[in-house]
Amino acid sequence: MGFQCGIVGLPNVGKSTLFNALTSTATAQAENFPFCTIEPNVGRVLVPDDRLEKLASLAGSKELKPTYLEFVDIAGLVRGASKGEGLGNQFLSHIRQVDAIVHVIRCFHNDDITHVEGSIDPLRDVEVIETELMLADLESLSKRVVNLRKKVKAVSAEGKEAKSLMTLFEKLIKLLEEGKPARFYSPQNEEEKKILQEAQLLTTKPILYACNVSEEEVSCGNLLSNKIEEFAKKNGAKSVVVSAAIEAEVSQLDKEEQKEYLHALNLKETGLSKVIRQGYNLLDLQTFFTIGPNEAHAWTVKKNATSPEAAGRIHTDFEKGFIRAEVISYKDYLECQGELAAKEKGKMRLEGKEYIVKDGDIMHFRFNV
Repeated sequence: MGFQCGIVGLPNVGKSTLFNALTSTATAQAENFPFCTIEPNVGRVLVPDDRLEKLASLAGSKELKPTYLEFVDIAGLVRGASKGEGLGNQFLSHIRQVDAIVHVIRCFHNDDITHVEGSIDPLRDVEVIETELMLADLESLSKRVVNLRKKVKAVSAEGKEAKSLMTLFEKLIKLLEEGKPARFYSPQNEEEKKILQEAQLLTTKPILYACNVSEEEVSCGNLLSNKIEEFAKKNGAKSVVVSAAIEAEVSQLDKEEQKEYLHALNLKETGLSKVIRQGYNLLDLQTFFTIGPNEAHAWTVKKNATSPEAAGRIHTDFEKGFIRAEVISYKDYLECQGELAAKEKGKMRLEGKEYIVKDGDIMHFRFNV
């Protein structure tokens, strides 16, 4: 189960620089001209979580295995992309494959770096990309509705299914025509929820706005990033302030040098840590752990996942033959200084198939195949 965040934005806003810093590689080109990134670059990024080291220390684990997210650097989008302008068609096909969107927005002035729209206006830039995604969804849904209308006439199970699809798609089309993304639609039942997931609409994907500011403004943002923060709040999205230039420098330093550098800038953590953590939240993910003398392992599951689903993250046989889960909360594990004392104090619970995994749970699974 791989979760992907697509990094998108207009050309020359710092997408590839941010991606390079995220992955600490130079695989993504970063040049001062549009469409530098043609094929999407993919990088696995460690999710910062200091809980893993603490648990490993208590258990004497020989190896640490953190959890990861995948970030995808996608070609810059321009006005008219939904009609094939620039690399629009490639952009749209690549973004359909990701689970969430990190929209990098230029919130700094620099005459040496051109802006494809000719001026710096982050709210306009947001509107350009959102509009292109909505137009692409409108075109996609309209084509589907035309085909569905032919099937609706059939007096059969296929006809009933087509009618359900057409009814929902027509609601979504109306919403998009009003200038609202499809994620604003609230599914009326589980069937609609499933249809929405399978439709792969661009505007149903959750969005994190990453405001790229200058080095001097990264600690508190600026008027431009403040506008995006306000916009995000109004639209049920999240935003973070980063400086791609700073992140590129930090990514080349070791841990101690990073701490000194961040301290000098009055920063508690890197902007990338904020992006990764918010991306994790954006995908509605959480972490559980398996801890032992050989390894301390962090695992990713969706929030509200059941214990058999968590077991399946380790191995499909664990889910198929699931019997029980031994569970200790992170807080109890720390307070008891390990698994043995947690058992002795009655802090280990046996949970069945209906148990909903909590973030930070330490779990061991009993199974039979």
